[in-house]
Amino acid sequence: MSETEGRAEDAAGVGRTPATPWVFASPHSGADLPSDMRPAAGLSRRSLRSAEDALVDRLIEGAEARGAALLRGTVSRAYLDLNRDPAELDPLLVEGMDEGPVSPRAAAGYGIVPRLTGDGRPLYARRLSQVEVEARIAAHHAPYHAKLATLMDTARAAHGRGFLIDWHSMPAARGRDAPQVVIGDRHGETCSPALTRRLQTLFEAEGWRVALNVPYAGGWSTIRWGRPAEKFEAVQIELDRGLYLDAATLRPGLGWDRCKAGVERVIAALLAG
Repeated sequence: MSETEGRAEDAAGVGRTPATPWVFASPHSGADLPSDMRPAAGLSRRSLRSAEDALVDRLIEGAEARGAALLRGTVSRAYLDLNRDPAELDPLLVEGMDEGPVSPRAAAGYGIVPRLTGDGRPLYARRLSQVEVEARIAAHHAPYHAKLATLMDTARAAHGRGFLIDWHSMPAARGRDAPQVVIGDRHGETCSPALTRRLQTLFEAEGWRVALNVPYAGGWSTIRWGRPAEKFEAVQIELDRGLYLDAATLRPGLGWDRCKAGVERVIAALLAG
């Protein structure tokens, strides 16, 4: 794969002893669309990027200077979802799939290789071969998760445990009482209650409405690394895009400075503790 086709991931902290046990990941902030994708004609760039967690990697980039390892996905979620189980294939998109159970996400069009854009439009005017899908997983998904495994294993080896914070964004809140931050710990399975409480307290101190696990309890990375008995803990965080993003341009919105400063304060307090 050439450099112009996009990289699978961008990791900071690989290959050196980590200063802290914290690993921050942003799997959905990438925007690279490799040339072999060949999406349906007429799809706008905005529609192709509608499922991305745009700019989340920039919101958290200051964590590296505070000692956290940082892993950023660079490939667009429209091409491949880095926060899905490789087995989550969509039989309506992938040719020749064996009959068997299909996850609800894949059935809805959002498997490891999505069938639909984030705004619900068909991504392809064709079906994909299993060879195409396997090539995408090998080129992007496998390297990303190999890097994540290295970061988590290194953190635990150096500090006795490793903590993953998997950062995401969600559509702008609708309604006065809608949450602006959702913390997902798989209903208490993937981390200690103390970590969930700490995060909730820090976000609420910024004046943001916080919900636990509803509607986002944590994706594949959170499930995979949320093993407290093995000294690995994982939490997924969803931030309201209305706090920081101009939805029309996918550039920083009017609330960018305030949101970034708030996220940086949360990160500073979390890592200091």
